[in-house]
Amino acid sequence: MTRFSWFGYEAEVDEQTVRSWYAQADEWGCTCGHCRNFLALARERKLPEKLLSILDSLSIPPEKATYVCELYHDESWREKGLLYELCWRLPGEILDKPAGEDCGPNWGPAVKFPWGDIALGHEGDPCSEAENLPTPNFDLICTMYLPWVLDEPVDGPNAG
Repeated sequence: MTRFSWFGYEAEVDEQTVRSWYAQADEWGCTCGHCRNFLALARERKLPEKLLSILDSLSIPPEKATYVCELYHDESWREKGLLYELCWRLPGEILDKPAGEDCGPNWGPAVKFPWGDIALGHEGDPCSEAENLPTPNFDLICTMYLPWVLDEPVDGPNAG
């Protein structure tokens, strides 16, 4: 296990397992427009540098997220982007967390950045994308606004 410090979090990660697991893992597989939009940005590494730095330190391609969800967009989405929740599951344990209000049960506090936030914790539901990952494990979760880059309407190809 290797110890990492990320924005007030302390965690131990099984680097050998994470490298081998993500080397054989598929890219995020949903084909909806919002997920394809994330994949286009991830493949071109157009995600925040602080997030890419963590993923790079573990040899995780950003497009191999274990959970992707566009949470919502409102009338000002063109200016601020679409709000996404993104996760990557890691084999290991969270040892310490920064001060602040936890995001919920099994989650530490969100560390805020101009582009969104990062937190460590664990989803109660099993993540089908990471079902073969050994336990213990935890999730790196990010909530951020991402631009729409696909050459189709944000509400789908049949949107008027």
